[in-house]
Amino acid sequence: MLTILGKESSINVRKVLWTCRLLGVPWQLEPWGSGVREPNVPEFLALNPNAQVPVLREGDTVLWESNTICRYLAARQGDSTLLPAEPLRRARVEQWMDWQATELNPAWRPAFLALVRRSAQVDASAVEASTREWNGKMRILEDQLSRTGAFVCGGDFTLADVVLALSVHRWRMTPIAHAQLPAVERYLQRLEAIPGHAEYCRPGTP
Repeated sequence: MLTILGKESSINVRKVLWTCRLLGVPWQLEPWGSGVREPNVPEFLALNPNAQVPVLREGDTVLWESNTICRYLAARQGDSTLLPAEPLRRARVEQWMDWQATELNPAWRPAFLALVRRSAQVDASAVEASTREWNGKMRILEDQLSRTGAFVCGGDFTLADVVLALSVHRWRMTPIAHAQLPAVERYLQRLEAIPGHAEYCRPGTP
């Protein structure tokens, strides 16, 4: 059986577990991560030298980077809804997945660490700058959702929505001054009908 190394409180682990749920892929969770089982040990580093969760392990197959794992699982199952087969449609899904990882995530990190993780190493000015940038990135998503009127890449729920739904949920749950984004709010409501949403975007877990 496919094994996911990580912990359910991790946003990156939850996106992989949600993908498994949507695809009907059975898995088992092997607990690893901060506060559970320290990943900075030789056993784990042999699988992922970055000492980060999640890691997928299935026989001799080992993968890390959560968005890559999600893409692999959809391709492995031949699912062309979550990950379209047509090159341009697939590229647009992957474009928003990459945007989530490279643009949106860095914007929220200081504010989230200070206000949710209670890190004393992040000062007030960094939180203010992070909040401003985070809301700015969310306005980009607002514009996209206003154009599509449904999900990130159009009428179908895709892997872009798996990764961005969790990020939008984190934005909503973090105690910052939130920009007024009506298309994003409608998106959050629309996501509630997706199987697994209540479990993996659960209230109280930013």
